[in-house]
Amino acid sequence: QVQLVESGGGLVQPGGSLRLSCAASGRTFSDVNMGWYRQAPGKGREFVAISGYLGTTLYSDSTKGRFTISRDNATNTLYLRMNNLKTEDAAVYYCNVLQNWGKGTQVTVSS
Repeated sequence: QVQLVESGGGLVQPGGSLRLSCAASGRTFSDVNMGWYRQAPGKGREFVAISGYLGTTLYSDSTKGRFTISRDNATNTLYLRMNNLKTEDAAVYYCNVLQNWGKGTQVTVSS
């Protein structure tokens, strides 16, 4: 069974950076897509970025150029480097693999 554990969230000032991690277990992940989503209070869950198993990446318009998704297939870990964070980036960030979700990690952007 796939298990996903996110970490790395926290409080950061606008313009700051964070790196999120998602530790995956339960199977091999080198042949599947892995993605990040987020959900802000009162809003639905939205797509952030995806790492394709063939090496492609895709970002939402709001994160393109500021966020970088990467993966380490040797350790089954997915990362999300977030730079130039804005208040509107504040949300719970979730890892998604094969329709499985982690419990999320909270990102707060505030001065």
